[in-house]
Amino acid sequence: MKDKTIVIVEDELIIAMDLKRILTQEGYNVIINFKNYNFIETINDIHKYNPSLVILDINLNQKLFDGITIAQHLLVKDLVPFIFITGNSDNEMMERIKTTRPHGIIIKPFKPIDVTCTVAVVLNNYVHRNIDVLRLDSKLVNDVPFILKPTIRYIEEHIDHRIDIRLLAELTDYNYMHFIRMFSLYMNGTTPYQYILQRKIERSKFLMTETNQLLTHIAFDLSFSSYSNFCNVFKRFTGTNPDAYRKLNSAKSYLRK
Repeated sequence: MKDKTIVIVEDELIIAMDLKRILTQEGYNVIINFKNYNFIETINDIHKYNPSLVILDINLNQKLFDGITIAQHLLVKDLVPFIFITGNSDNEMMERIKTTRPHGIIIKPFKPIDVTCTVAVVLNNYVHRNIDVLRLDSKLVNDVPFILKPTIRYIEEHIDHRIDIRLLAELTDYNYMHFIRMFSLYMNGTTPYQYILQRKIERSKFLMTETNQLLTHIAFDLSFSSYSNFCNVFKRFTGTNPDAYRKLNSAKSYLRK
């Protein structure tokens, strides 16, 4: 995980300083960005600091962009979680907020506990998040026709279970064989079964490097029939076995600290 750097994009200095005081006491390195930048400069600053979290005021004192505009960019890039801070929670604003899939919202006026709890939960959830279909590689999602997207979503939401290909076909208007043909066509020759295994292996790699969960538990939690079956599939996709992969990537993680 990155260091505990948080960027605050807030054009009211008093609020920004209050947030900084609260979060600094919790051990975070807080950077305030409240200058009247244009959109590109603001985005460049966020990327420059490479933060663990961005806190965005929605109603920035800007004519051409606001916090939601910045959030739309962060959603597409999916490099960092973001939290909105706002005093406006009416229905119209909430509808705009929902389109950006924020990781949290802090409503003004706030108490210190509101800030510290929200930040702690968001950072924890982001590290241990399941892979979200709306935050997958943009080419993968954009190239999938609308009729197949429910099947991708289902796979991502049920990656810890055994997934029946026939059930996936039922989520579309295709019959079973035509569904497999269409899925393979739009997924560069990857069949539904191969895609499911690929996503399970990606999930297992995340669990190996970000948790201390036993490899056997990871295998069974992802619904492999046995640990040996998991090892065989893992090696087929990665060229190495799970134990070697964990040791290598744990060493890399240690060296980065």
